Amino acid sequence: MPWKGEKDPYKIWLSEIILQQTRVEQGLHYYKSFINIFPDVHKLARAPGAKVFKLWEGLGYYTRCRNLIASAKYISRELKGKFPDKYEAIKALKGVGPYTASAIASFAYNLPHAVVDGNVFRVLARVFGIDKATDSVKGKKYFTTLAQELLDKKQPDLYNQAIMDFGATVCRPATPLCSGCGFKKHCFAFLNNNVNELPVKGKKIQIKKRWFYYLVLENKNTIAIRQRTGKDIWQGLYEFPLIEAEKETDIRIILKMASRNGWLSKNDKLISVSPIHKQKLSHQLIACQFVQVMLKKKNAADFFRVKRNKLSKYAFPKLVNQYLRR
Repeated sequence: MPWKGEKDPYKIWLSEIILQQTRVEQGLHYYKSFINIFPDVHKLARAPGAKVFKLWEGLGYYTRCRNLIASAKYISRELKGKFPDKYEAIKALKGVGPYTASAIASFAYNLPHAVVDGNVFRVLARVFGIDKATDSVKGKKYFTTLAQELLDKKQPDLYNQAIMDFGATVCRPATPLCSGCGFKKHCFAFLNNNVNELPVKGKKIQIKKRWFYYLVLENKNTIAIRQRTGKDIWQGLYEFPLIEAEKETDIRIILKMASRNGWLSKNDKLISVSPIHKQKLSHQLIACQFVQVMLKKKNAADFFRVKRNKLSKYAFPKLVNQYLRR
């Protein structure tokens, strides 16, 4: 992976933000694209937000992208391009928490801050037999303190990388390689036959289900879109006019609601209704359908009118992109 052994704090920061909530295999492509188009923080800071969002498209968790843009502008303008070189100053950047700040501090500046990610939680929980929940406040504090005590203060960058790699390749979540592990004579979980029970997670995520009905309103080779501006999922991305319902709803009712909104008139023609598309987010399940309507005349609603062949210039949520590709 290109960020292994990297000392440029900009590149380390970029890789860490991309890899938040993202698998390495998926993030690698995005990292390379960002470095190619924005090789330094000044170029990222000067880029139009729409261009950055388009490049981020498909990674999800778009708050990361907004924070990335805000921090790039701050570093470029306020700090004259000099990346913060102290842990607290790094952690003060938008979108940077203790884990990311520790990673940047240790990898870029060799500062003695332990990195505690999912791999580290797992290694420590199994080796030391810790049954505290890794997603609890008390558990996080306990693991962070232990990780800091164990840290090699002279080589924190190598130590942090080593324990994370060990968790990813040997002390794996499923099918860990216990038989060849150097810790098997001391590992609490291995000696007590409860490797699969550690680490412990306490919280059960409550999944909220939402129903989205997108109106694909066409008129003279143009389609109506709008930008999501509220503090909700996909803020800053574009979408078709949306009607959200509390449950699965008959399309005839959706069309009546669209008419009441002033989006449709009696002469407009229903073209198609898509199958149900679904996307699972961290705490939400989105089910949606796309209702394609040919407008007799352009409606007066406050939407962008975009030509079909120009849609690819806009950043859409994954669900909308799946529909457009089909």
